[in-house]
Amino acid sequence: MENDWITFDIPSLAQNFWSATFDGLTFGAIYALVALGYTLVYGVLNLINFAHSEVFIVGCYAVFFTLSSLGFGPSAPRLDIWAIILNLLLALVLAMVASAVTAFLLERIAYKPLRQRNAPRLVFLITAIGASFTIQYLIYLWRGPSPELALTMFRPTPIFDVFGTIIDSQQLVIIIAAVIMMVGIDRFISKSRTGRGIRAVAQDPDTATLMGVNKERIIITTFVIGGLLAGAAALFYVMKIPSGVQYSGGFVLGIKAFAAAVLGGIGNVRGALLGGLLLGLIGNYGQILLGNSQWTDVVAFVVLVLVLLLRPEGILGTSLGRSKA
Repeated sequence: MENDWITFDIPSLAQNFWSATFDGLTFGAIYALVALGYTLVYGVLNLINFAHSEVFIVGCYAVFFTLSSLGFGPSAPRLDIWAIILNLLLALVLAMVASAVTAFLLERIAYKPLRQRNAPRLVFLITAIGASFTIQYLIYLWRGPSPELALTMFRPTPIFDVFGTIIDSQQLVIIIAAVIMMVGIDRFISKSRTGRGIRAVAQDPDTATLMGVNKERIIITTFVIGGLLAGAAALFYVMKIPSGVQYSGGFVLGIKAFAAAVLGGIGNVRGALLGGLLLGLIGNYGQILLGNSQWTDVVAFVVLVLVLLLRPEGILGTSLGRSKA
């Protein structure tokens, strides 16, 4: 019997190369925003915050409830462009606030007591996993196992084409907005006083404290920034996948974002940005090459394992504390 469960469809990849590229960049921008939360916390605390995926999904629920209350549903709303923009900005702000508050509470309730007792790193890791499942199943008890109703924010319209591939308004909104946020956070970490404090604590927390840096405030700020970015990613995720709001919806995306952070260099802000975009491209190319969309998730895990085996420090490899301004 012929095994046809996996194929290497190179002609299909060549034919759909540009559509896969722009779609991959769209997903990659979302991965990168979430990956920044992983990399910032790791850079400051050497902690892999596996509960960050639930910080993200809380933002998705905030987007869903905000837009549902404003009359959005499975069909595109009959509103003018400025009304849609204002509604999406409101959903963006509320999602960012919801995720930031979740990240803040997570740090205060789960991680701060462990730091005060100088708990081993393994305890932090186990706590992060436990917090992730706790938040996930609290949402499950509240909303049940089924995905929420699909939300269509606007009907994508063609903007221009590249070698015969139509680039639509949805792709441009996600990519451009995400890139602006990425550049903004990079400049913030590199140039601002708080950013210098984050890099100082990441490089040497004891010396930074002696130099007058408030370590606790920096840690809180780091978690909140990660939450704000996860909330922004939540809006773009729901924009791209209208029926993606589900209690467990953050798990796979969180793994992909973590893989992106490792790929670029865990603890490196620019590495998270690069890793997210690359993983989005690799995942899209992989699903076309292998002939099944479900391979996208597998590709993320394979990339994570290969990077850990071949170059565990990632592509850029420098720590947050040693990142160039």
